[in-house]
Amino acid sequence: MWFILSLIAILFWSGSDLFSKMGSEPDDKYSHWKMIMAVGTIMGIHAVIELCRGAQFQISDILTYLPVSFLYILAMILGYAGLRYVVLSVSTPICNSSGAVAALLCFFVLKETMSGLQFFAVALVCIGIFFLSVFEKKQEDAERMQAGIIPDRKYTHSFIAIFFPIFYCIIDGLGTFADALVLDRYIAEGSANIAYEFTFLLMAVFAFIYVVIIKKQKIKLSAEKPKILAGVFETAGQFAYIFALGDNAIVAAPLISSYCIFSLVWARIILKEKLSWKQYLVIAIAAVGIVILGMEG
Repeated sequence: MWFILSLIAILFWSGSDLFSKMGSEPDDKYSHWKMIMAVGTIMGIHAVIELCRGAQFQISDILTYLPVSFLYILAMILGYAGLRYVVLSVSTPICNSSGAVAALLCFFVLKETMSGLQFFAVALVCIGIFFLSVFEKKQEDAERMQAGIIPDRKYTHSFIAIFFPIFYCIIDGLGTFADALVLDRYIAEGSANIAYEFTFLLMAVFAFIYVVIIKKQKIKLSAEKPKILAGVFETAGQFAYIFALGDNAIVAAPLISSYCIFSLVWARIILKEKLSWKQYLVIAIAAVGIVILGMEG
């Protein structure tokens, strides 16, 4: 079951990634906070729906799951902020290594195991993520040079160019590891998901106060459709993800990290961009890894 849930998480999170990029405006310094508002609101609505359906939940679950929620939400804020800096694709491989980081922590700290074939499949997925990101960077560099665009130095050489991906990788990897630990010992998946969604809703309220009340920014729902869709896809992906992680964290974590590959595929289909043969090759390599994991699972 963890494999099917992982595929569902990949599908929705890749869609969330696409719509998040579409909704992130480089000239809007509050774009990432508006994204938090949209995602948190959708998650809050879903949490209420789950409670109305009779889901098990206690207020204390929010405190139990708070360390995990904090790590995830912090990583997402960094991720959304980083989307404003398009040139930061140079460090995409680092961001998408968080699943591998979590798998290693589960292996060495929680003593979880995977077969040799599963380890090989995870390696294929990670290799696919890394090389796809490298090829993406080279393609973007070539397109900028052809267009005569010289990116600001702060986006390519300064600390800001590596801050977002490195900290995203570390924090998201720690969040996934903490998630596996908490789900295994302290809280059920359904209760954890509701706790996370209510925490995200609270963060959305803080973002609204900061952006709309303090900074006097106007929000037009008609202009925020990509952000709202990102929130819907993020919520659906999170729901599947937490159950997949609770079932088999050491393999599900790196597998779900491959959603970035599918994000690229959706971008090519929807935005009519083209894939090179190298990109098709690494996607195929990652797909082989996914198929192996499915057969092993």
